Amino acid sequence: MNIVIIDYGAGNIKSIQFAFKRLGLEAILSNKVETIKAADKIIFPGVGEASSAMKMLKKNKLDTLIPQLKQPVLGICLGMQLMCNHSEEGNTTGLGIFDVNVKRFSDTVKVPQMGWNTIFNLKTDLFKGIKEFEFMYLVHSYYAEKTNNCIASTQYDIDYASALQNSNFYGVQFHPEKSSMAGQQILKNFIEL
Repeated sequence: MNIVIIDYGAGNIKSIQFAFKRLGLEAILSNKVETIKAADKIIFPGVGEASSAMKMLKKNKLDTLIPQLKQPVLGICLGMQLMCNHSEEGNTTGLGIFDVNVKRFSDTVKVPQMGWNTIFNLKTDLFKGIKEFEFMYLVHSYYAEKTNNCIASTQYDIDYASALQNSNFYGVQFHPEKSSMAGQQILKNFIEL
């Protein structure tokens, strides 16, 4: 199994590699177009700010590559948000894989949302073996609105899309690599898709 984590300078790489190691798998880090295209499964990670992350993607021509990928791709946190149409963070145009916009939480709640929260309305085999209202670990100030692509929801300020899917593209707002056994199961499910 050839697993590639897209390397564009946007955080949480080591914890993802360790999570795959716990599954007995090696995930390599690359920003090379040919290496990414040759992968069986691709992880599109992200911790940081949307507009600067998009600049890094463009610098390596990954903004044109990612939407053309045919194998399963999993966007995590900012990775998922960059797969959407637009983010209010830095007024950033996204990759347009998910037909949805990313907005900032209102000032009526503590921002960022940081810590454990539940996911519900689970759809697709990405959540095989995961029970409704399972806890996942989240750290974010921006959220994807609910849409037809929504395959899991979370409630914080409002109900929002905590997971999205369009064809071979999946995205999760939470960090499966930091979400204990349930998060580990989701990574395993992704590899088995």
